[in-house]
Amino acid sequence: MLQGWIQIVLTLLIVIVTTPLFGRYMANVFMGERTLLDPVITPIERVIYSFSVVRSPKAGRSPSRSVSVGESPRLGRSPSPDEMTGWQYAKAVLYSNLVMGILVYLILITQGWLPLNPTRLGAPSWDLALHTTLSFLTNTDQQHYSGETTLSYASQTFALGFLMFTSAATGLSVGIAFIRGLTGRPLGNFYTDLTRSITRILLPMSIIGGLLLILAGVPETLAGPATAATLEGATQVIARGPVAHFEIIKQIGENGGGFFGINSAHPFENPNGFSNLLETWAMISIPSALIYTYGLFANNRKQAWLVFWMVFVIFAFLVGIAAVGEFQGNPLVNPLLGGQQPNLEGKEVRFGWAQTALWAVMTTATMCGAVNGMHDSLMPPGGFATLFNMFLQIIWGGQGTGTAYLFIYLILAVFLTGLMVGRTPEFLGRKIEKKEIVLASVILLVHPFAILIPWAIVFGFPDTLSGISNPGFHGVSQVVYEYASAAANNGSGFEGLGDNTLWWNLSASVSILAGRYIPIIALLLLADSMSRKQAVPMTSGTLRTDTRLFTGVTGGVILILGALTFFPVLVLGPLAEAFQIARGG
Repeated sequence: MLQGWIQIVLTLLIVIVTTPLFGRYMANVFMGERTLLDPVITPIERVIYSFSVVRSPKAGRSPSRSVSVGESPRLGRSPSPDEMTGWQYAKAVLYSNLVMGILVYLILITQGWLPLNPTRLGAPSWDLALHTTLSFLTNTDQQHYSGETTLSYASQTFALGFLMFTSAATGLSVGIAFIRGLTGRPLGNFYTDLTRSITRILLPMSIIGGLLLILAGVPETLAGPATAATLEGATQVIARGPVAHFEIIKQIGENGGGFFGINSAHPFENPNGFSNLLETWAMISIPSALIYTYGLFANNRKQAWLVFWMVFVIFAFLVGIAAVGEFQGNPLVNPLLGGQQPNLEGKEVRFGWAQTALWAVMTTATMCGAVNGMHDSLMPPGGFATLFNMFLQIIWGGQGTGTAYLFIYLILAVFLTGLMVGRTPEFLGRKIEKKEIVLASVILLVHPFAILIPWAIVFGFPDTLSGISNPGFHGVSQVVYEYASAAANNGSGFEGLGDNTLWWNLSASVSILAGRYIPIIALLLLADSMSRKQAVPMTSGTLRTDTRLFTGVTGGVILILGALTFFPVLVLGPLAEAFQIARGG
């Protein structure tokens, strides 16, 4: 037991240490400050910009320079012609994603005629190809198929691997644009942000991480499946492929879609303790660091650390209850084992109960969605923690957009506390008015609609639509998990669900699209509105947002507005299942 807890604590300590280092680097990238990679990356970016109408930004002269709280960066300068308004930024996101989605869909449905298909796989069905395209386009990476038996190397690399970079970069760009607007800066240019996200963050990290995974034993080959003779004299075909580069961007970009059907539980995706640690850190590296990046943009690192620790405490609590649940095991099975034993059902023994519990909470907290064990086999506390993460979306949140959701709760907390104490709601020196609250409400209300409506439809026609493999309370969790994963752009699954059907492919696609693009549009409009407000000087009557008290109030707002929205579902699912197991089945 002690060894398992030490593994969890050491992993969290690494996250704490690397957060300010990586957060500062990202701030320098998006503020236009010089970085160590400039001599290598700047010439590459110039070539990229030469094929577009976007001008190459000069280091050190970005409009996103560091300013004091309350100072308006717009004063005393003319806006760059490449800067976008909220609507322009949103349209750039939608148009680029539409083009990329059509390209990838065509690759998937024609993979039977394309090269790099050593096992001669045919095209998936149109609805599965559509769901897969939309899923990877939106950084969800929800999979209703097994990769090694459905998609060719060309589809995995040139279609899904391509989207793993662009979808992650899209989310990161939107998150940075939101932070700029929130701190009174112009939103910037989407295509510039997209390029920098890939060339200066995702690609360098992927190159280093991919090489480390190859050294750890992850294969990277275009050769076909290997054939081996077993001890019984039978022949076994072992799938392989260009896995290492696919695996690292899966984790860093919070994509989560596995090259193989069992994802990071497969020994070719995650062979040992070192690869598991690297992949665990990779999925949280950007979300945790973005909070610190915000602090540098706002010139208020104190508030950034307060928000970081608020999220960290909630996260550590959820890790704790999931880990305790897995360590204590199943009380219905323990008597057959002669005493208390950890729950190892659905787990890789090389990771054990501790690393599986940590990964399960981490992957749903960061919206990565990769798994190193089967979530369907988690004890009810683990099911509760994973669902809770996807319901809230801000512990740590998705690639860029999750950080933005977190500050939506901060804005609502400012508004509510301002009403209670009779002060004008202000955030970073800018008034919170009707437009901002309406947009914030839209962002938060889309999520429950995208989950609860299709969930209710499924249980209205359970025999026709559900595909549940485990009836009862666990079946409730299976269905709601699928839609929560889709709407939160997470992609993980409870599995055990017959989800490769026309209904699941199309209904999950609707939740995926609603959960991705409606909040993005509202976030950009809100950020644009905040960026245009005249900053007012801070006075003794200003409600400060960088205090422990206000941070605690924000935590309360998150629990009240976020958690209670889905409390009935949690009661019908993991909580009811826990009581059922405790009563003896």
